[in-house]
Amino acid sequence: MRAALIGVDFGKGDFAASLEELVLLSKSAGAVPVVTITGKRGSPDAALFVGSGKADEIAEAVADMQLDIVIFNHALSPAQQRNLERHLKVRVIDRTSLILDIFAQRAQSHEGKVQVELAQLQHLATRLVRGWTHLERQKGGIGLRGPGETQLETDRRLLGERVKMLRMRLDKLRRQHETQRRARQRNGTFSVSLVGYTNAGKSTLFNALAKARAYAADQLFATLDTTSRRIYLEEVGNIVVSDTVGFIRELPHQLVAAFRATLEETIHADLLLHVVDAASPARLEQIEQVNAVLKEIGADGIPQILVWNKIDTAELEPSVERDEYDKIRRVFISARTGVGLDLLRQAMTEASRSANAAWNGTIPVADADNAHM
Repeated sequence: MRAALIGVDFGKGDFAASLEELVLLSKSAGAVPVVTITGKRGSPDAALFVGSGKADEIAEAVADMQLDIVIFNHALSPAQQRNLERHLKVRVIDRTSLILDIFAQRAQSHEGKVQVELAQLQHLATRLVRGWTHLERQKGGIGLRGPGETQLETDRRLLGERVKMLRMRLDKLRRQHETQRRARQRNGTFSVSLVGYTNAGKSTLFNALAKARAYAADQLFATLDTTSRRIYLEEVGNIVVSDTVGFIRELPHQLVAAFRATLEETIHADLLLHVVDAASPARLEQIEQVNAVLKEIGADGIPQILVWNKIDTAELEPSVERDEYDKIRRVFISARTGVGLDLLRQAMTEASRSANAAWNGTIPVADADNAHM
């Protein structure tokens, strides 16, 4: 599917990094980006998002290069999407729809599929309702009497019922997870969650630590379902490590909500390994994005170790950095080559011992607090 990618620079954030991400997202969804068209604006155009001159430029490119789809690096309103499709005569999708599509392709577990469908239906519901409002406002409701109106009401009702059913199913799955988690906590098993920006190398690290075969690929959102494995650490015994879905800037809100259950594994961890792509020029911004979402789901109080991954690409040496309380704050590794993994295991061992000591009340509360730094 030949695609034109559209990015508008509103003067906020790292525009170049965001566009690079759109290229990766498009490829992950199976599109072939043929051309990227950019522009600058103070604010979006109400009707076409980009303004009529830019819309004509995009229409020309679509016709000349025989493109099948136009992908915007922004969220479009239903009206903007419709106006653009009329103007460009091809399918137009926005960043939200693109991410939803990738999630739909990647979800493996029953829970993952339910969550994706729920997010897609919620997204569709806004299009369905608003999609008809421009007609509903017309006097006399011509074309909306009888079957037209009934069809819209039926669509809304069916969507509503399906959303309700999916929510109930998710609640049930969530309760099952909660039961499994409580059993783990009763065993006093130390649990670690891998978090990080999408494509930072979490699944590769997970595989290296757990010798599992979680799907790891150089694409965005390779992992959507939380996978947990027990791993054995020399001095502390078994711990549980979970791989989670990657974070991304401007993650559609329906998805933050729908994937909450996947991310809930993160909330209940004793330690977060925040995996960072050390070779990415946008790494500091990505760390901020991840921390913002962690805060949103209530996981910002969990002890965190920054794992600077891909040091082989970034030409860094394996090492460990400690804070003023002598706690390990950063570990520099390469999950792909295995360099520095021994240092990471050591860091996990230390964190586990700290937590055990705090659980058993063998260290004063002040030190226990520091142990969480």
